[in-house]
Amino acid sequence: MSHTRVQSIEHTVQTTNRWLAHLSEAIGTEDRDFSQRVLRAWLHAVRDGLTVQNGANFAAQLPDLLRGVYYNGWDPNRVPIRRSREEFIEFFARSGRIALHDVPKLAPAVTEFLCGELSEAPVMHLLARLPHDVRTVLWPAEKSGNG
Repeated sequence: MSHTRVQSIEHTVQTTNRWLAHLSEAIGTEDRDFSQRVLRAWLHAVRDGLTVQNGANFAAQLPDLLRGVYYNGWDPNRVPIRRSREEFIEFFARSGRIALHDVPKLAPAVTEFLCGELSEAPVMHLLARLPHDVRTVLWPAEKSGNG
């Protein structure tokens, strides 16, 4: 039996590992499991606030493996979910198993990271679709005047 690798799967695993390594650096941790939880929490919290079309357009830009993470548990019949700032922070913290007080630091760091990986314009365009009080949790500090 031949043990060959599927190149596209290998590529998305490598890309995802690279993303998690870079995100870990950005948020100041060596714990890639924590970084993956933070990224997943960001993806799910933002995804839930978008229309199906906006969410699908964003997901198409993600590496295949992270696109699966993005869609995991998604119910397109329930979106967009409008959360207040406090509800958004609570959901982000609970879904990522992150301390509540860390969300205002981690969420903008993920936004900045994604702007670097995907390009800034589409990420900021996406966040502009969310309520202002939620955007203030997600905008990188130097971008906060744009929201």
